[in-house]
Amino acid sequence: MEFGHIERQQLVDPRHVNTYLPRWSIGLRPNSNLDYQVGHFNPLPPLDGFLGFGGNQDGILRMEMERSMSLFQIMGDEGLVPSLEEEMKRRNAIHKLKKIVREWVQTVAYHHALPKRYLRFASGTILTYGSYGLGVHNSESDIDALCVGPCFATIEEDFFIVLRNILASRPEVSDIHCVKGAKVPLMRFKFDGISIDLPYARLKVISIPEDVDVFNPFFLKNIDDKSWKSLSGVRANRRILQLVPNVEIFQAVLRCVKLWAKKRGVYGNLLGFFGGVHLAVLSAFICQRHPTASLSALFFIFFKTFSFWPWPTPVVLQDGVAWPFIPTDKVLWMPIQLPCSPYQFCHSNIVRSTFFKIKSEFMRGHMLTKDMLRPEFDWNILFEPFPYPRKYEKFVKIFLSASDKDELGDWVGCVKSRFRCLIIKLEELLGFCDPNPTEYADVDASEPNVVFYWGLPPAMTDMINIGHVEVEFLKSTNNVYQGPTGKLKLSIVQADQLP
Repeated sequence: MEFGHIERQQLVDPRHVNTYLPRWSIGLRPNSNLDYQVGHFNPLPPLDGFLGFGGNQDGILRMEMERSMSLFQIMGDEGLVPSLEEEMKRRNAIHKLKKIVREWVQTVAYHHALPKRYLRFASGTILTYGSYGLGVHNSESDIDALCVGPCFATIEEDFFIVLRNILASRPEVSDIHCVKGAKVPLMRFKFDGISIDLPYARLKVISIPEDVDVFNPFFLKNIDDKSWKSLSGVRANRRILQLVPNVEIFQAVLRCVKLWAKKRGVYGNLLGFFGGVHLAVLSAFICQRHPTASLSALFFIFFKTFSFWPWPTPVVLQDGVAWPFIPTDKVLWMPIQLPCSPYQFCHSNIVRSTFFKIKSEFMRGHMLTKDMLRPEFDWNILFEPFPYPRKYEKFVKIFLSASDKDELGDWVGCVKSRFRCLIIKLEELLGFCDPNPTEYADVDASEPNVVFYWGLPPAMTDMINIGHVEVEFLKSTNNVYQGPTGKLKLSIVQADQLP
């Protein structure tokens, strides 16, 4: 998970913020009935009668409860809640990983010849975030785990070399890859079969408590930029859980929202859509403003709110502080502020094409859920997979391969980190591109491979020189990739050629 960043030193005196920022960008105003003012715009329906139905209130409440129970049933049918056995497996993996990190810190301290009086105090820890940290993971989810190390443990040698070698020597660890060129550098591996993303944050202290307070200025003082970015995920998770009025209801809303986003092809930050943190903030925003609403009601409000949201007005959680909105030099189509800092926004790869795809799916969700109290209403229609073969006649096929599975993982990771450049290039040539996040495999190919199919508009696809696009994109990818280069092939295919 990646996060946008603005320098912490860019402080703005709130007394003067009105002199140069537009009214909609001021952010939260304390003691407001709406908590968030955008001129005369009110995207939040009132609680009383927000479903738009009159009549027997007892009957409406009963149907609303039935709709909520149906959503819980869908969560169970889709396997969105892990079993007790799966939950214990993850807890044990984190426990073992914490022990490995503590031993690693002691090894590094010894190699750096730390004075004996400090040696026994040297420590590090593991902090979880992402879907696991928020408690919305499922049996197939990976674990986002942050390794927090002391001041003497460097990322280049001690983390990516020493700790990597320790992990590689463990029988529980497999498929280990170092992703050094990402905005948040990390190691990616499987621990007891569970996929784990492990970035690193180095604090300017020797001893780090097991559950270190990531909001304490003592631990955050003078840390480097990469460590600050790595900590953002943990800080955002914990702030969200502090701000929502009911954690269990928030978790249920977020599980449903993520399922919808994945089914409808608008989930995947690297492909220009929402990542987990985006949907977490949007879900928390709705839960915070309607603390007594049911699950089905909150789901309805979610779609009604964001179908008519006046982007690029930023979505900001209320935390009791009137933060000023700090503009960035990067155009954000859908700015969503991280709740842990007024100077950070969720890292976004959203472009024009994906922006309009997301908006159309918000509107579809609203048009379906506004009738959710009708007797014939069915949630399954909302969660229908996006019909790519019916929607588009032609697709760009992105074929990625490498000589072995390990090389393929590194190669695909690098190419996906550059996908935004390819989406923008196809936009320039064709006006629109819909990148399907689903990864396929060509079973007829001899080498390990991953294949993507992105929807294209029918007009002008015959005129595009896809070979030239391939050469330019491959050039931009090779400029940042340090490992053995795999193969990349772009081609235009018909809808009936999809798997």
